[in-house]
Amino acid sequence: TGAHMLMSQSVSPHALSMVEVDYSNVDATRLRLKEEFKEAEGFSLTYLPFISRAVVDAIGDFPHMNASLSGTDLIFHRYVDLGIAVDVNGQGLLVPVVRSAEGKRLRAIAREISDLAVRAKTRKITPDEIQGGTFTISNGGVYGSLLSTPILNPPQTGILGMHKIQERPMAVNGEVKIRPMMYLALSYDHRLIDGQEAVRFLVTIKDFLEEPARILLDI
Repeated sequence: TGAHMLMSQSVSPHALSMVEVDYSNVDATRLRLKEEFKEAEGFSLTYLPFISRAVVDAIGDFPHMNASLSGTDLIFHRYVDLGIAVDVNGQGLLVPVVRSAEGKRLRAIAREISDLAVRAKTRKITPDEIQGGTFTISNGGVYGSLLSTPILNPPQTGILGMHKIQERPMAVNGEVKIRPMMYLALSYDHRLIDGQEAVRFLVTIKDFLEEPARILLDI
């Protein structure tokens, strides 16, 4: 893993862009669905499936984020194999992959993330299930991180870091209100993606999360 990360930074010129997301509407949606979801699925609905679905939907408009480099060839994937970094009981990270996430709605993504995470932590995951992702999400927020700079997982061209949600005073329509806020940080390969495209991608994810009804069809 260390050699892979060193190679990533030496080969890919990393750039970083960030946005701040208001999770008030996601919180309201989770509260409304909490009991029904837990009873039906057997696990709690967390923030990660919302972010995952928002990322997959945004990739539809920004295909460079889901591309990879093979030598001098740029490969655009017709599918989104979404890597989700999972802490294996303090013994390092594994990155299980949700295959063809573009065809799965929020509930299906939540179910698959939960299954992969449980099997990763109990060492029951197979090698095929942690290989071949096209985009990765890393969650430093579970450890209390407010901001980080994720390292790309080659040959992927983008990785999104999600962080701790913290209540902060925000200016809303000329008034100061307390809102649950999170920083989303996108590291990307600057050979293929420029700043304006990265920021537009992040803003699209932000818009989906601040209006979650747009990603809740057929939950």
